[in-house]
Amino acid sequence: MLDESLLDTPQGLAEADHRGLLRGAAEAGARVRTAARNAAEAGIGGLKPDGRPRAVLIAGPGAAATHTADLLGTLAGPGSPVVRLAPAGVAPAAGALRWELPGWAGSVDLLLIATPDGTEPSLSLLAEQAYRRGCSVVGVAPPQTPLAEAIAGAHGLFLPMETAPYDREEPLAASSPGVLWALLTPLLALLDRVGLIDAPPEALEKVADRLDHIAERCGPAIATYSNPAKTLAAELADALPVVWTEGTSAGPAGRRFAAALAELAGRPALVAELPEALAAHSALLAGPLAASADPDDFFRDRVAEPPALHARVVLLRDRPIGGLTAAPAARDVALDHDTPISELEPEEGGELETLAELIAVTDFAAVYLALASGA
Repeated sequence: MLDESLLDTPQGLAEADHRGLLRGAAEAGARVRTAARNAAEAGIGGLKPDGRPRAVLIAGPGAAATHTADLLGTLAGPGSPVVRLAPAGVAPAAGALRWELPGWAGSVDLLLIATPDGTEPSLSLLAEQAYRRGCSVVGVAPPQTPLAEAIAGAHGLFLPMETAPYDREEPLAASSPGVLWALLTPLLALLDRVGLIDAPPEALEKVADRLDHIAERCGPAIATYSNPAKTLAAELADALPVVWTEGTSAGPAGRRFAAALAELAGRPALVAELPEALAAHSALLAGPLAASADPDDFFRDRVAEPPALHARVVLLRDRPIGGLTAAPAARDVALDHDTPISELEPEEGGELETLAELIAVTDFAAVYLALASGA
């Protein structure tokens, strides 16, 4: 059950935030600025690449590496494929995970290692293997870790991950907002220098400004009625989120939102891209999860009986209304199935800015849902 009264109690939210999730979301802009500065100090600005890599390989544990690869692949487009190296192993522990380079990887490829830990033995071995194959190696991890030493030994470029004091007090959640931006920002700066994406320093500064703006709009002191993140969290209190995305950048934002809901709030969610989502989820909205599926729900004892789980569409868009869009059809499908719909659309700006806004608002929403439900 969601304690909606907690949403408008900043002190209560702070006391419930044992993992520093709200702080991570609020400080996302500052982390982008610091990470960009650290990357510049590490020498990214002085790199003189021979050309674009044939492929970019990304290795790292958990959702943080998955989201980083998803976002970079979306921004890079088809020019150089971005491939995440999924780990194998018997447990999601630093010592149990194993990564291997594909057989085709060689001197024309770039290996990126992104981890908020840095103690994974297999990642250190992966850096050594890449060096023997002739791959260029770049790593983002906390400083003074075994991985930092391994990358130095492989003649690679190490970019120190920006951390906050409270990151060391509690285990880091892979879907934490602070973790994502600390890992992603240095790699954006790097791939801009390589010529794979467009993320110059001024663009990263605009991303930081947009994240600051969202932190002001969605912060714990802003009441639910004027706070889009708290409003979305309250709307999803007893719902199964069915996340529909439209536009290239909205896709990874929607997938990250679903992962954050699962990891941070313990809530399942479905995600698909429009227009295919309308066909993929049509039967779901017409089934027992539809809002009108249980006509006796009106007479349910609201105190003694738990609410039934019904679908709610969350439409994330990164393009303005008008032009070629499936949004009207999505609204019609939801209305035809008596399914409520929530919509998020960023303010105008560059691709990085609009993507950052979608991620920031949904990150705040996942955090509020986690804190108010006691997850």
